Amino acid sequence: MKAAILVFPGINRERDMARTLKLVSGRDPAMVWHAETALPAGTDLVVIPGGFSYGDYLRCGAIAARAPVMDAVRAHAAKGGLVLGVCNGFQILCESGLLPGLLMRNAGLKFICRDVYLRVERADTPFTAGYKKNQVIRVPVAHGEGNYIADGETIAKLEGEGRVLYRYASPDGMIDPDWNHNGAMNAIAGIVSERGNVLGMMPHPENHVDAAIGPTDGRGLFAGLNDHLAKAA
Repeated sequence: MKAAILVFPGINRERDMARTLKLVSGRDPAMVWHAETALPAGTDLVVIPGGFSYGDYLRCGAIAARAPVMDAVRAHAAKGGLVLGVCNGFQILCESGLLPGLLMRNAGLKFICRDVYLRVERADTPFTAGYKKNQVIRVPVAHGEGNYIADGETIAKLEGEGRVLYRYASPDGMIDPDWNHNGAMNAIAGIVSERGNVLGMMPHPENHVDAAIGPTDGRGLFAGLNDHLAKAA
């Protein structure tokens, strides 16, 4: 898996993501500065990590979405290349038009930093191949603007086309408002593009991959990606 991690001013999860990708794939990802206009040759996976790009001024991700490197990311996605955006990365993908909808202030208007439970809605995509359908995984969140919203037509399309891959749930997999900590519509935690090659999600699977420091539920996402790309090679 040849991955490239985008780095913007204010992004602070790029090293966590790099460590995870190295742990799973055995190779170091490339770190790509936001002012670059091209991705490294042969890039399989582009990752936009979490943090606070440009201090979250204007709207979260709005400035980063207009960075020079994002044209290369759009071209990569248009050719079917895989793109993963986590937390601020999800916000950037929405602001750049690669995914629909927006991430708004959490329903409680407070920053949330805690473990949450996600239900895996499908297991037949590159981003969920490491899990089973309806499996419940535990991963952390750390955001103030993770409340996913979209107009009714967009929500209906996402649901009808099976493009919601991860949903906030209770530990036993029930969709319950008490476990939807940021108030996201339909408890949406992660969605994919129409072609299924661009995933945006608010939780941080990269922080739960190493048994030496905690749970490993997040590892399945990256292991599934690695296996998918290995088979496609």
